[in-house]
Amino acid sequence: MLSICIGEAHAGPGVPSILATIIKWTPLLAQGFALNIAMSFLAMAIGSIFGLVLGLGLIAVTPPVRAASWLITQFFRNAPWLVLLFYCMLLLPFELRIGDAIIPLPGWMKSTLGLSLAVMANVAELVRGAVNSIPFGQWEAADALAFTRMQTLRMVILPQCIKRMTPPWMNLYAILTVGTPLASVVGVSEAMTLTGDILAAENRTELLVPMYLYLLLWFFVYCYPIARFTVRLERRFQVR
Repeated sequence: MLSICIGEAHAGPGVPSILATIIKWTPLLAQGFALNIAMSFLAMAIGSIFGLVLGLGLIAVTPPVRAASWLITQFFRNAPWLVLLFYCMLLLPFELRIGDAIIPLPGWMKSTLGLSLAVMANVAELVRGAVNSIPFGQWEAADALAFTRMQTLRMVILPQCIKRMTPPWMNLYAILTVGTPLASVVGVSEAMTLTGDILAAENRTELLVPMYLYLLLWFFVYCYPIARFTVRLERRFQVR
């Protein structure tokens, strides 16, 4: 509110107010923010599926599988997200040809795949940590019942891991959501890019701080409830 008041004081006569300008551009900004949310959903879904497989590879009994999974996890977990976005934008083609069908790969889809690589590595670590946190007696009990390793994981271990994995998984999703504006650097027309376009169209310096604070408010309103719910789940699922 202070920045809006200062901006109004510096605005010229006959210029629409900052609040009126923000309200005018809100529908366009909402479209960009919807793309951010869609990218976060897809990246989280893709990364979680492949992260589960990679996490099981981290606890595999076969040394080559375990070593390869560890290498992939460490590489993508410690790679900067922006670098992954650039590699996906530059290396992936603009379209895929499968027989006679042509599947386009727009920029937002490439960015989503780049973000999902980081999610995959972090989910793999969540899976590994959750499995290792299960008391060894659960494995022994499953062996006593003549369960195979896959049966033990599917029927005994992984169901107990869900409670341990859910709070950090939700926290990772919140971090991913606030990281989606990185796609603006590679040219995706999401909320951050559209905010810059709005400022260029208005050509009013007093709008700079209020517009970006308005965008920040959108992300805060979306992510803060997730953070609070994560805290509640941590307390509820706490292993005593």
